[in-house]
Amino acid sequence: MQVLKTPESAFDKIPDFPYVPRYVAVTDTISSEITMAYYQCGPADGHTILLMHGEPTWAYLYRKMMPILAKAGFNVVVPDLIGFGRSDKPMRKEDYTYARHVIWLKEWFTQVVKGPTTLFCQDWGGLLGLRLVADMPERFTGVMVSNTGLPTGDHPASDAFIKWRRFSQDTPVFPTSAIIQNATVSDLHHTTLAAYDAPFPDESYKAGARMFPLLVPTSPDNPEAQANRLAWEKLKQFNKPFITAYGDSDPITKGGEKIFQKLVQGCDGMAHTTVKNGGHFIQEDQGEKLAELLIRFIQQTHQSTN
Repeated sequence: MQVLKTPESAFDKIPDFPYVPRYVAVTDTISSEITMAYYQCGPADGHTILLMHGEPTWAYLYRKMMPILAKAGFNVVVPDLIGFGRSDKPMRKEDYTYARHVIWLKEWFTQVVKGPTTLFCQDWGGLLGLRLVADMPERFTGVMVSNTGLPTGDHPASDAFIKWRRFSQDTPVFPTSAIIQNATVSDLHHTTLAAYDAPFPDESYKAGARMFPLLVPTSPDNPEAQANRLAWEKLKQFNKPFITAYGDSDPITKGGEKIFQKLVQGCDGMAHTTVKNGGHFIQEDQGEKLAELLIRFIQQTHQSTN
């Protein structure tokens, strides 16, 4: 497998993400190892919060939440998925599969994250992070989901998603920062847009970003549809605190929170929230609010899960 590594110089002009990257080697599932980057802040002996990004973002998406959570005494851990941020980027779209992403993430998690953990996930962070919860429920004390899902292909995809998937494959230039801007309510500063473009010096680095839309199970016979069905059966039995905090301005995942609230035991009795002025990349629009909700969620529920 041929991989690209974004030069560290590409990240030199990002003024608002001071976190030093750490690196772990994970199996590429074929012949060798591949490098996955992550960031940590807050006291290492604090309760761990795992923040999972999606596409086409990287850990930078959480820069508004990380210092607030760290100041509250939490051990905050944020990975860059393979193909994103400072992590290695396989060059061929065929090198990326849903199953591989799960393997890469699970191996990274096993190496890096110790002790009880609360997951916050959005976009593909949910499609992958929730598979971790299903596979290792004993490792998680709680989950907060935002603007995400765990599709099985048994229900038709939304028109908005179908248009997005078509665009991701047809556009000659995959406009990373423009995609993020178009899916937020707030206007992003030019330095923020540059930070989202930084991991991708040219189109050859974007195979993973282009591939993610094709990996979402949209038909019952998708290779990972059955794996997600099995994950749902486990999540239905997850009786630890599980809460939703969806944005009110995201056409892609609108209504997805109702599925979790209906099916997951841990959702019962939780103070689920619709976050006002929250687009798809809700961390950009309402990062501080999400951090406050997450802190309150853990403080109110963590005692009962120990």
